[in-house]
Amino acid sequence: MTIKSALVTFALASFAVAGVANAAEPYGTWTRPSTGTQVSFYNCGGKLCGKIVAVKDQARKNTVGTVIMKGAAKSGDSTWKGDLLDVESGKTYSGVVTLESASALNLKGCVAAVFCKGETWVK
Repeated sequence: MTIKSALVTFALASFAVAGVANAAEPYGTWTRPSTGTQVSFYNCGGKLCGKIVAVKDQARKNTVGTVIMKGAAKSGDSTWKGDLLDVESGKTYSGVVTLESASALNLKGCVAAVFCKGETWVK
């Protein structure tokens, strides 16, 4: 193997690994199927944050711009934990975000880490 072909192989392998790493991130806009609400998840200082960017029900339009998650810390390969705001009740719950696939993101809110309710969102 020549040095040139070794460098090309290394470069291709690096791009492949980078593509897999990026696929394991929850960033982007996700839709909650039960309400049609769209939330943009983004990197905020190395942590995960989420903000409502669009709503299907115009009665909820006052929630656009509301941050529902800020500062969630990565707790596993595809899991983040932090506080999750329920905009309907105004209460904050212990939240867990799990990236199930490139097009499925599960958000779960828990009270006392025993009573949990979640929903899988789509991209």
